[in-house]
This record gives sequence, C-alpha cells and structure tokens, in this order.
Amino acid sequence: MLVFSRESMSLYHYLDQFIQYLITERGASPHTVDAYNRDIIEFLKFIENAGPGMPERRHVEAYIGHLHERGKQARSIVRAVSALRGFFNFLLMEGTVKVSPLEDVEIPRFKAPIPDVLSEQEIVELIRMPEGSKTSLRDRTMLELLYATGLRVSELVKLNKSDVNLEGGFVVAMGKRSKERVVPLGTYSREAIKLYLDTEKPAGTYLFPNNRGGMLTRQAVWKIIKKYGARMQSRHVSPHTIRHTFATHLLQGGADLRSVQMLLGHEDIATTQIYTHVDSKRLKEIHKKYHPRG
Repeated sequence: MLVFSRESMSLYHYLDQFIQYLITERGASPHTVDAYNRDIIEFLKFIENAGPGMPERRHVEAYIGHLHERGKQARSIVRAVSALRGFFNFLLMEGTVKVSPLEDVEIPRFKAPIPDVLSEQEIVELIRMPEGSKTSLRDRTMLELLYATGLRVSELVKLNKSDVNLEGGFVVAMGKRSKERVVPLGTYSREAIKLYLDTEKPAGTYLFPNNRGGMLTRQAVWKIIKKYGARMQSRHVSPHTIRHTFATHLLQGGADLRSVQMLLGHEDIATTQIYTHVDSKRLKEIHKKYHPRG
C-alpha cells in the first residue's frame, strides 16, 4: 500500500489533477465540480488528525457517521461518498494508489442520471465542423476516432502511431490500470486517420502530438471539443458526450451489452447498463410519437 506523508505527497495536490480530469474528460458541470471539490476537501480536513498514511475504510465510515451526526440528507451523503469514490478511482487509474478505501463501502444508491447523447445527425454535424484552420484535419480526425471507438480522452492522448493498425482496422488502447484492449475502426475513421497521417505527417511517436512532439494534455482535447460543441445550438458537448453517444448508437443498432462493455473497457457490466436506460427512453419517445394510441 502506498503511504502518503505530509513531507512527501499531498492528496490536495492530486485533488487539483482530479478536478481538471472532471472538467476536461468527464465534462462535469461547474456545479458538480464545485460540489465534488468541497466534499473532498471536507473529507481531507476530517482525516488530518488521523496521522500520515493512506486513508482507510475506517476513515471513510467514520466520515459518513460524521455527516449523519451533522444531519446531512441522504442525497448529500451519497454525493459526498460518490465524490470520494471518483477521486480514489482516479488515483487508481493514474497509478498513484494501489487500493481505494471505498472499495467495500456500501451506501444507499440513487438512480444514475441518464447521460446526454447526440443524435446521428448531430454527431455527423460535430465531426464536420473543423474547417478553415491549420488544425482542422487533425481535429476532425480526432472527433472521428473518438466516435468510432468510444475512447476516453486519457486513452486518446496516449495513442502512439504504432497503436493504430489501419490494415487490420483497429487501435490498441491503454485503459485504466494499464489494461490494453483492442477496439475496431470503421471505414470513416480509417480513411480519416490515413489522410491525416499522409498529409500532416505528425512528428514524434504520438498520433496526436502537441507542438513540441510530446503528448497532448486532456485539457487541450477538452478545449478543442468544447470549441466545436459550442457551435451546436442548445448543446453542451464534452469528450464524454461522444463516448456516451458511441455506446448508445451501438445499442440502438443492435449490439449486445457485453460487447459494448468490452469496447468501452468497463470492468463491471453494471457501469455499462446505464446505456440501456438511454435506449429505453428513446424507444418510449418513438412509441409515443408514432403509435396511434401513444
């Protein structure tokens, strides 16, 4: 188990990174970001007297008891624990910790919100938006690849050119906990990547390098997508919106949940099941619109 000390590593330092992750990759709203930030800071202050070392399950359970004693509503407690779970899962993903103190903590669950998705027409509109700038071809290829594969932004920026097999029609993505998975490419994404590589000839090893040939940051990709998403009327588009859209469109096209789970790189199929709610909502809308007695 990794040990944190006040002299070496600070969880507050990693909190800043987590907040950036929420904004750039998860597309979290300012309200959610502020709430998570407050919840995590409150927990860190609560355990300051526990001494150096990685927070443990007992600290989390004591904190939940503390929230109950303060008269916090169940929804607020669920949100606080969700914030902590997200924070420590982020640290696991980054390789900063080896175990989460929330691994076996159980709390009442609320129904997860249905993720926002784009229609087929809207995603095509988004992909076609990059034009008229020196990065248009790169940006369009990036959007095409995200929609074709459902990659997380953290996986996209780490892609090397050698991870892309155009002849075989797949990419090898490095997911959470350094787990590799093979994700197929479609015709459009293969053609877009080939044109981009042949035309731009990006320097270095990364598929989408920065100006110095190094790895693009997640923040940079978030800004790119936000820029094009802002041009779509009444739409908040983030990298995670594209990932949601990828999964939903697969299910709408007849893909089974287990296959979508593998493509997304979800360890637990329960995480993937939220997309069945999205599809059910769409089916209800279609039924109401077209059925004579809808």
